[in-house]
Amino acid sequence: MKELQHLNKYFFKYKTHLVLGVIITIVARIFLLFTPRYVKKIFIIIENYIKDGGAETTIKSELTVAILYIIGAAIIGGILTFFMRQTIINVSRYIEYDLKNEVYGQYQKLSLNFYKKNRTGDLMNRITEDVSRVRMYVGPAIMYSINTFTLFVIVIIYMLNASPKLTLFTVLPLPILSVIIYKLSKEIHKRSTIVQEYLSKLSTFTQESFSGISVIKAYGIEPQTSVNFKALALESKEKQIDLTKVQAWFFPMMILLIGASNLLVIYIGGMQYINGEIESIGTIAEFIIYVNMLTWPVATVGWVTSIVQQAEASQKRINEFLKIEPEIKNNCETHSEIIGNIAFKEVYFTYDDTNIQALKGISFDIKEGETLAILGKTGSGKSTILDLIGRLYDIDKGSILINGIEISQLNLTDLRNSIGYVPQDAFLFSDSIKTNIKFGNQNATDEDVIEAAKHAQVHKNIIKFSKGYNTILGERGITLSGGQKQRVSIARAIIKKPKILLFDDCLSAVDTETEEKILKNLNKVSKGRTAIIVSHRVSSAKNANKIIVLDDGKIVQEGNHDTLVNIEGYYKHLYEKQLSETASNTEQ
Repeated sequence: MKELQHLNKYFFKYKTHLVLGVIITIVARIFLLFTPRYVKKIFIIIENYIKDGGAETTIKSELTVAILYIIGAAIIGGILTFFMRQTIINVSRYIEYDLKNEVYGQYQKLSLNFYKKNRTGDLMNRITEDVSRVRMYVGPAIMYSINTFTLFVIVIIYMLNASPKLTLFTVLPLPILSVIIYKLSKEIHKRSTIVQEYLSKLSTFTQESFSGISVIKAYGIEPQTSVNFKALALESKEKQIDLTKVQAWFFPMMILLIGASNLLVIYIGGMQYINGEIESIGTIAEFIIYVNMLTWPVATVGWVTSIVQQAEASQKRINEFLKIEPEIKNNCETHSEIIGNIAFKEVYFTYDDTNIQALKGISFDIKEGETLAILGKTGSGKSTILDLIGRLYDIDKGSILINGIEISQLNLTDLRNSIGYVPQDAFLFSDSIKTNIKFGNQNATDEDVIEAAKHAQVHKNIIKFSKGYNTILGERGITLSGGQKQRVSIARAIIKKPKILLFDDCLSAVDTETEEKILKNLNKVSKGRTAIIVSHRVSSAKNANKIIVLDDGKIVQEGNHDTLVNIEGYYKHLYEKQLSETASNTEQ
């Protein structure tokens, strides 16, 4: 159970509830144990009545008192059992809440590399299925373990007090039970780990299928997707059945061993009564009740063991991620003021997952309030520069300075709060358009939202929807067109009013007329702010203070529009090509 030791800090956090639950459990068990003792007393009353021929009124009175004691003890025991569940089971929910937040918090800290190497379905499974299995350990498993241990100890003490010899024969099957539990629990742990792995695979497959449903339908591969899903589901089912086959041994073995104990009580107890070793047949009745009181607790030993083994396997999977150290760490706890001066000095960067060297000795600088445009072929390293400014990755060699300070020495939260980023593939959440825009500034008013939408040239589109800004978007903004998603994403960045604006080819899905309007508005809102525009269009770059052209991770051209159009190279060639395309479209 070494993996489950991670939960000890939560047990300590809720120690008051747990200790109270243990005390209530012990007291509840004591009250419930009144029943067998008073059943024995009833037998003795009846035996004495038959033997001595006592008065009928006396026996009725004594039986009534004994029965009332049994009923009273059962009611008090039931009430205490309710409070036992309220304390211990509630703690399991508190710990589930804390553990989910711990896992989610760790997910938030981990770098982009982590998400490139791990599938979303597996991440989701660990924070849902795995945490739920761990909750069963910190709730029902612990509750029943305490219940079983308390009841077992008290019952054995009572039984030894009543008849040591009969007690010995009654507990004779328990060592056999221990060996069986040990053997089965090892197998359950192994099979539980496999089951959880297959659940992760199934979650990943379904998540990817739903996210890519438009592609699946466009290519007409629904039948093949269904076949793949069925194959994976069948494998998962077989692993679940393998686990269930082992778990299925527990209860029959428990019932068999408890039945054996009952037979031993009746036989050995009967022989002792005949030989005069026990004074009342009520002792046999008392022992049978004790044995049957132990039936459920002993039976739960197997169930609890199964829960613990599954929780151990799940917690191990959770711990694997919790132990990962984030690659990007906040090295400055104090506040960092971000102005907007950015300088790259001989920056080299290679992606870990592909081993592709994206940047090879990049150097440039931008002053506060200036605009830099970056052009180049696909894969030349344009988007990588934006990722490095947001410190989504750390560089291999060289230095990135913001306000003259090494980027790794700035407060990470302050750095990212000062950036408004519009990615190439605009991501919108399954919420209203208004909420998606306000994601950039939670304190923004409705007027601010509308103003940002107007700057992004998307306001007229939004008000045509039946619910306007309150229109709920589908997953990843599927309700909107590509151009609309990009413009909503631009509005989200604008409303933040950041020191640094990063635009990653965010106008690729809009027409040239709309692009021109947006660029004019961006020139207004970016006044006094540093802006970097990554684009494939010269029209997006021509008004920038500085333009750099990348090729294979290196800067091959640098200057402003007027300079570059007069120099042979990529920029002039691209300008002339796009100029001729525009002229051709105008003629048509």
